Amino acid sequence: MNTLGRHILAEIYGCDGDILDNKEMIERIMVDSALKSGAEVREVTFHKFSPMGVSGVVIISESHLTIHTWPELGYAAVDVFTCGDKINPWDACNYMTEKFQAKNMTATEVKRGIFEQPVSVKVSNI
Repeated sequence: MNTLGRHILAEIYGCDGDILDNKEMIERIMVDSALKSGAEVREVTFHKFSPMGVSGVVIISESHLTIHTWPELGYAAVDVFTCGDKINPWDACNYMTEKFQAKNMTATEVKRGIFEQPVSVKVSNI
């Protein structure tokens, strides 16, 4: 069975609330997690909410990483979606969990674009 990508949906608990409420720190951790997993970063967008919380996305050549934080609960919802087989999305999730000083992380991996036969793409100049 062939897949186009792997999508990790992570629930990260018991995090340092000050980290989860710091837009610049979250952005740096997310970009670093993408780079450490071997991904190529394309674009980065983050938003700081009032009174607290951060949401953001790191677009990578291989797909994306996203986050939504609830600092008051020490909780972050993260997804890491990578296409192809060169990048391991678990590397990015584990790095974030460590940097958020989390006590617990649970995650589910979803295979995306499942095909019975190898995928071939034809390109034509019409």
